[in-house]
Amino acid sequence: MKILEKAEWPRLLEQAKKIAPEAFGPSSEPLNLIAGRWQVDGNKKPFYSSIDGSFLGHYPNIDLETCKQAVAHASEEAKTWAESPLHARKAAVQATIDEMEQHKELIAFLLVWEIGKPFDQCVDSVERCISGVQWYLDTIEDMLGSRTPIGVVSNISSWNYPISVLVHACLVQVLCGNAAVAKTPSDGGLFSLTVCFAIAKRHGLPLTLVSGSGGALSEALVKNEHVDCLAYVGGKSNGRNIVASLVDKNKRYMLEMEGVNAYGIWNYSDWDHLAKQLKAGFKYGKQRCTAYVRFVVQRTLFPEFLEMYLNMLKSITYGHPLLVEEGSTTAPQVDFGPLINSKKVEEVDAMYHDAIAKGAVCLYRGKIDPAQFLPNQDISAYYPPTALLNVPKNALLYHNEPFGPLDSIILVDSEEELISEMNISNGSLVASIACDHAEEAQRIASQLRGYKIGINKSRSRGDKEESFGGIGESWKGCFVGENTWWNPLPKGSPVNA
Repeated sequence: MKILEKAEWPRLLEQAKKIAPEAFGPSSEPLNLIAGRWQVDGNKKPFYSSIDGSFLGHYPNIDLETCKQAVAHASEEAKTWAESPLHARKAAVQATIDEMEQHKELIAFLLVWEIGKPFDQCVDSVERCISGVQWYLDTIEDMLGSRTPIGVVSNISSWNYPISVLVHACLVQVLCGNAAVAKTPSDGGLFSLTVCFAIAKRHGLPLTLVSGSGGALSEALVKNEHVDCLAYVGGKSNGRNIVASLVDKNKRYMLEMEGVNAYGIWNYSDWDHLAKQLKAGFKYGKQRCTAYVRFVVQRTLFPEFLEMYLNMLKSITYGHPLLVEEGSTTAPQVDFGPLINSKKVEEVDAMYHDAIAKGAVCLYRGKIDPAQFLPNQDISAYYPPTALLNVPKNALLYHNEPFGPLDSIILVDSEEELISEMNISNGSLVASIACDHAEEAQRIASQLRGYKIGINKSRSRGDKEESFGGIGESWKGCFVGENTWWNPLPKGSPVNA
């Protein structure tokens, strides 16, 4: 077994430097995009791949004052860019995604090393970014109408979707006449983002890309007077802090946070159909904001559910996402590789042991297969699929999303109990109900506190004309879906965020 030859990191890095030489320093380290130029290598923070612990490079972390200057320059860019005609903005964004399409494989392989997501899922992320932006390009005139640009949009995003969420958002923001500032996620996406932003900058788009600690740069990226709108994707604790800091600010914001996405099973019999959905849900080790991690099951259906569920778990493949047989020229097919880092493994395992200590029952705990890894490689970021039954209410896992392949199963005896257990987090991005009877399913679905409800199917984040948002603690802000990146109000109007 060996690493796929065309996906070896030194090869990929050389390709990235060839495509975007201006974005890398003399020692092949990525730079920050500030004031329209690639500059400032900052305080170098080591960046290691979760795949095998190998060293990839350094984050060029900047200090607060440098970040403030970057945002101030973006504000000047925004004023000029807002005056540019829509046809010119469309042409620049179109050229950007056309060039991204040419380098799709490279960007995807960079992502594999950076965040550990299998290659086919990384390709899908790049394609979703490109097709999503293309949809806006094709429909932007009708959506914009007489609306005017907001100004500077600051983007703080999580590491799991740097291309299909962060790059996508920034390209739509500039298409609508704004300048976009983005912070590189602290745990992944540095090289793939650098390549994408370099392509976009060469086509004249007003983008800023900076690296650094979210806490250290918050004053520049969140509270700054030059920031007109904040787009945040991340955890609840940081999200709550951001909301508190903006209470007295007339600033637009959109905060997408996690919730416990639940799948309920009630008066149901199509187990083969459900098994396919649940297996697909393990993509990227459930490190997704729309992953289903809580299954609320009618007690009388538990024997049938358990038989289906355990067989599904045993069929999941996980391991090194770039390890192939000698002579192979294609990436392997695995459901997931590592979690984002060993710290995340420790956090998920702590939730597991806390639940066990308080009375939960382990139904399944996968085993790491040495054959799926290189000899003696670092496997500290890998965590096998695991499932717990009847997690007690005083356990950490009961009210919190693990953001990893750790499922909890709750048994219930009544419809009221089913709904209560599915709504445990006071709002979620998605929820689903598996039920054979349409009227009964609709009645249950109407009482679930998820923004998107699936009946006999799982739901996802949503693309294109389908709006995306959340309910309760999973989402805060004044924008939902396609009305995010332009200004529906005259400048100076009060904002109800």
